[in-house]
Amino acid sequence: MKTVIGLDFGSDSVRCLIVDAADGRTYGTAVAEYPRWKAGLYSDASACQYRQHPLDYLESMEKCVREAMEGVSGEVRDGLAGMSFDMTASTLAFTDRSGMPLALTPGHEEDPDAMFALWKDHTGFEEADRINEVAHGWREDYTRFTGGSYSCEWSWAKILKMLRHAPHLRAEAFSWVDNCDWIPALLTGNTDPLRIARCRCVAGHKALWHAAWGGLPPWDFWKEVDPLLLQFQGHLYQETHTADTKVGSLTKEWAEKLGLPEGLAVGLGSVDGHVGAVGAGVRPGVLVKVIGTSTCDMTVASYEAVGDRAVRGICGQVDGSILPGYIGIEAGQSAFGDVYAWYQRLLGWAVEEGPARDGILSRLTAEAEKLPLTPDDPVALDWFNGRRSPDEDSRAQAAIAGLTLGTSAPQLYKALVEGTAFGSRAINERLSAEHVPVERIVAVGGISKKSPFVMQTLSDVMGMPIEVLEGDQACALGAAMFASVVAGIHPDVFAAQKAMASPVAHRYEPSAARHRIYDVLYSRYKELGNR
Repeated sequence: MKTVIGLDFGSDSVRCLIVDAADGRTYGTAVAEYPRWKAGLYSDASACQYRQHPLDYLESMEKCVREAMEGVSGEVRDGLAGMSFDMTASTLAFTDRSGMPLALTPGHEEDPDAMFALWKDHTGFEEADRINEVAHGWREDYTRFTGGSYSCEWSWAKILKMLRHAPHLRAEAFSWVDNCDWIPALLTGNTDPLRIARCRCVAGHKALWHAAWGGLPPWDFWKEVDPLLLQFQGHLYQETHTADTKVGSLTKEWAEKLGLPEGLAVGLGSVDGHVGAVGAGVRPGVLVKVIGTSTCDMTVASYEAVGDRAVRGICGQVDGSILPGYIGIEAGQSAFGDVYAWYQRLLGWAVEEGPARDGILSRLTAEAEKLPLTPDDPVALDWFNGRRSPDEDSRAQAAIAGLTLGTSAPQLYKALVEGTAFGSRAINERLSAEHVPVERIVAVGGISKKSPFVMQTLSDVMGMPIEVLEGDQACALGAAMFASVVAGIHPDVFAAQKAMASPVAHRYEPSAARHRIYDVLYSRYKELGNR
């Protein structure tokens, strides 16, 4: 028996999955929430600041792995061969010369700017604007392969924002690191910023790395953006690695902390959505939607299909990201489930915490399902957290049109669900216009399993079937697939996918009649977005 571990570091918690590399059978699983994050520490939603303490990752990882291992047999434990990871991205922090995030160094334990800036931290609006301004007037447009725009969600905008906002950290900020690179480095005993393996997915989709210009953009470009960035000159990287790379072996110290055998093969981490796409069986022509608080929409294309062409308005196209040997293409929506959560909070502000408040969405769904669908229904733009794709605009705002004094709470909820579905359709249409075919849609993530109403609406709006996988941990399963490759069990990711794939649990079929009505509402959605 050969078993592997996949660790999925999400926005709120870390999940551990222990599976059989031969068939993907689950032997152990656990979830551990980040305690400081859960307590609301270090973040300020009104300022779009979302920071996470590195101890949240480490403590929750220890708890999660130990809990997952508690019920496994000796045979499963003895068969452990490797572990790999996925993380939200870009989630990054300043490090000192040794590679430790500054929040783990004396004097900075409670400083949000010394912690990891979560993917949805949008404090770097002005910094992203500056990067776009310089890039679009430079001799080489370094945003060409990130859809023509650079987002405040991504690495350089966050780093520059924190440099400007926290001058007291500049002297100690030797480098910066994404969480998906730092965790594997820590577990293998090599956190030196000049030597650790850097993930191509994060580097390419979030940090403007591309082989066309030899790695990261040159330092004269970053000097033009802001000379503050030059303090990292010589302290970053040009070489990157795909997610099937073994970075080392589990150290004795971390083996004892996690309750695992010393010497396990440790793989390089990667973007959670990308790894989830692998776990869901991504292939050319297959679009995988990871649907949760936001969405990450991913597909891959052959080198021949894409060539040197830049796909407009997406979140990046990178050689070897998502699946090694293909061009990885990412898009997504900055808010999806977050939109429904916002509406629940809005309606439930006067309701005490507990069952009464928690059941609001269930009651709304039950009533919304009964409503007729007409071309005159209210229409909502889904840009509650900016627009990620197509055509990134972090300042874009949501809107709702067609309201009257007779509009009910379920009608408004229905419009919000349809708005998120329209945002998904816009991504599909852009990929099609850019000659990236979407022949099949596979959905994973919490909403895909929890809300048949949302999924049927998606299918009706898109006019395509949507398959939902049986397993509820596609990201952790994808990480386990990569672990099986770095441990030498499977020769490549494709073999791992074939052996370990989760079966389809449900297939949503579109209604032709409802799709025709949604064509009218979708036109109104686009008109509202163009105002």
